[in-house]
Amino acid sequence: MGERRKVTSRGFTLLELIVTLFVLALAVGLTAPAIGRSAAGLRARAEVAGFSAVLRHARERAITTGRSHAVVIDPQARRMSITTGEDEVRESRALPEGLGVEASPPPALTVRFEPQGISNGGDFRLTSGTVAYRVTVDTVTGRVRTARE
Repeated sequence: MGERRKVTSRGFTLLELIVTLFVLALAVGLTAPAIGRSAAGLRARAEVAGFSAVLRHARERAITTGRSHAVVIDPQARRMSITTGEDEVRESRALPEGLGVEASPPPALTVRFEPQGISNGGDFRLTSGTVAYRVTVDTVTGRVRTARE
């Protein structure tokens, strides 16, 4: 009698490949926007950390040198400068293009640090895209704090 051979399949059918590719495309389509938002959040956090680092550095310099230091923020020129008590510019740093800086009250764009660690204080709202942070400088301790709004 005739022998029947068993047919074994070693590949995928066209339908299985199409379904798999559809599922992968759907997964990528759903995760790509989340990754983009995450990257924007990381960039904003890095920009705010750089802003806060300049303030902390000025406080540290005031304490270690025994001389007053001030951070002058010029949002129009997109620049932060650290000056000594004699108004000598010690350091200057460009603000990132996408970073918006608002002081509260608006004219308070200069934060002065004294050798004892105290400060005249400051309250800044930093925005980068849709992400906003609040950076405050305590008047008694000169401590710089950052919080997301």
